[in-house]
Amino acid sequence: MILKAARAQIFVLLICCNLLPQAAIGQRDSTLWRVKAGDIIPPVSLAVAGLVVQGKISRSLQREVRSQYPSFHTNADDFLPYAPGVVSLTLASAGVKGKHSLGDQLILALLSNIGAQVVTQGVKRISKYPRPNGEDNHSFPSGHTTTAFANAELLHQEYGDKSVLYSIGGYGTASAVGAMRILNNKHWLADVLMGAGIGIGATKVFYISYPWLKQKFPRKKKIAVPK
Repeated sequence: MILKAARAQIFVLLICCNLLPQAAIGQRDSTLWRVKAGDIIPPVSLAVAGLVVQGKISRSLQREVRSQYPSFHTNADDFLPYAPGVVSLTLASAGVKGKHSLGDQLILALLSNIGAQVVTQGVKRISKYPRPNGEDNHSFPSGHTTTAFANAELLHQEYGDKSVLYSIGGYGTASAVGAMRILNNKHWLADVLMGAGIGIGATKVFYISYPWLKQKFPRKKKIAVPK
């Protein structure tokens, strides 16, 4: 199990340290690709923190949490991960101008959530790390937290420039999801931190690459039929 966890950690580090910078390879002179330090530092820092606290630190925290809140249980963490994304799409539907149109936001939301889960589920299969409650061996990283932060980043990207409250609300909701996963004894702190890093990183990757994707795969224009 230790060997598998180490392999998963190496896999995640390679993704977090290389995926965003590699987005600009071959397109350095193009205005389509703009990778800034702010795009790399948050997800990589969270992922590294997840690796650092895995094991003794996470187990110690979990024992403390269970001793303080032994009967805690909520199902809110099953639907809250989607809330920031729903808010963003609702605002766009209501005509509140974001960075992208409603159609583009829908595409970005799908790409970000699917991409984030592909990485997360892949790492789960490699690491086979046991959950705190012993339910199964799919603990690391947290899929719910991945989804929550992917959608929080979506809301931040679209409406964070309009008001910091959107960003605070999105990230606050995602953080609450992570906390509930720990309180529900479903995940370790390491799982939550890694999930947050993957979620943010995946959304950033697709926002950075989206101008190129639109150029590479243009939508078909409707041909007007003469009457």
